[in-house]
Amino acid sequence: MQRLQVQINRMLMLLILALPALAGAQTWITLNTPPQFNVGTALQLTDGTVMVQEAKTSNWWRLTPDNLGRYNFGTWSVMPSMPAGYAPTYYASAVLPDGRAIVEGGEDNNGIQDWTNLGAIYDPFTNTWTNMLPPSGWTKIGDAASVVLPDGTFMLTNCCATEAALLDPTTLTWTVLTSASGYKGKFDSNNEEGFTLLPGISAGVLTVDTHGSLTATNSEIYNSSAGAWSSAGSTVQQLWDSRADCGGTKPTHEIGPAVLRPNGTVFATGSNTCPSTAGHTAIYNTATALWSAGPDIPSLNDAADAPASILPDGNVLVDTNPGWGKSPSTLYEFNGTNFVNIPQPVGLNPSNTEGARMLVLPSGNVLFLHAGTPQVWIYKPKGTYKTAWRPTICPGCYPAICHVGGTYTVSGTQFNGLTQGAAYGDDAQSATNYPLVQITNNATGHKFFARTHNHSTMAIATGGLATSTEFDILPVSSGTEFGDSTMVVIANGIPSLPVGITVQD
Repeated sequence: MQRLQVQINRMLMLLILALPALAGAQTWITLNTPPQFNVGTALQLTDGTVMVQEAKTSNWWRLTPDNLGRYNFGTWSVMPSMPAGYAPTYYASAVLPDGRAIVEGGEDNNGIQDWTNLGAIYDPFTNTWTNMLPPSGWTKIGDAASVVLPDGTFMLTNCCATEAALLDPTTLTWTVLTSASGYKGKFDSNNEEGFTLLPGISAGVLTVDTHGSLTATNSEIYNSSAGAWSSAGSTVQQLWDSRADCGGTKPTHEIGPAVLRPNGTVFATGSNTCPSTAGHTAIYNTATALWSAGPDIPSLNDAADAPASILPDGNVLVDTNPGWGKSPSTLYEFNGTNFVNIPQPVGLNPSNTEGARMLVLPSGNVLFLHAGTPQVWIYKPKGTYKTAWRPTICPGCYPAICHVGGTYTVSGTQFNGLTQGAAYGDDAQSATNYPLVQITNNATGHKFFARTHNHSTMAIATGGLATSTEFDILPVSSGTEFGDSTMVVIANGIPSLPVGITVQD
């Protein structure tokens, strides 16, 4: 009897120990007020709000978190529309170091497939859009890849050629890079390729080629200082879809997203639309500059035109489906070794990955949208970050007192995080490798954002390098509260330790 009681006590203890783990399991959260429009790509503005395109239109909406920083209890409001005649689908986009958001090209425009060369830039300071002229000589941009380079320059590709262009943010003019100057050595067309920023202040940009021979495994790195591409070696397993496993007929050239993890490895996903073969994956080690084969995507799925996102614990949330454009969609976490089964969002299917979009929120959760529908979820992961991954604010490198309407500087390390955040590839970009400033009022516990701009760098994983950003204290109408408070710098959902600050009128 005593032995039985001991066993019961042990079982009860194990159950009690398991309860916190169950309570902390990953979950999908629906929005308290879902959008009343069909969503598209989302971008994180530097004042903490999220701008979301109304799919296939020139309209944009703003999602503002509540005063506890919760986006699922946030509110929607109308933003200005893009200039008349520009309503793209599948396009390049980024938030620039000065806080403006840029949208370029589109595989479709106003519902017509034309690989448009139109573009527009949104200024949050004036709440207006401005037309962008295309790079000189470009008749198309299309579903292009883009990236903000470590020095803050926005680089845009021509979807269907071996050329790119750099934007001067002051004059809003372009410098065209060609195979003869600035874009030397590119192996193949940019078509269907995505860009992954590598670690460090002088980092390169990694891409996996999609237009080689039938069984090509080429990858390349772009060095912006040299203006040239060089080989990054073989991906070991083919990641782009040539349909080599089923005779090579009608290749889609599609590929999956590639996400840099905090340990310095890039997890690259593949597309294989043959019904009997799964999409492959590969892992690039930035320390050794070598690729290794990763696990195949489960259930014969692949990641053709699919989103993925870094999570605070370094895992990668990735969407998959059984071939390009096919249902059902299945989401997994990749933990560095294997795919982990997770709960699926209620109401997702029938669906496929092409319309899916992800965005890392300041909370560390991931906004998951399904373009062309009003469906939006928030993924709350189970794991958390390591202390070494946090941004740090150096002592005395921030204002003790700040005033509404004032502009201030905060300095420290790792303000841009260890990765770009979420990825898709050529059809959508929503990187969040820039610092956000969030302030919490001590008396009320309410949270509100300042607006950051003029970040000292856009490089990621910069270690002990000094970094900084300017920030503006917004009006009371934006949620600002007066009094003793704490402030954190957030990068890709990971906050610094708080410092004391007082907000005054």
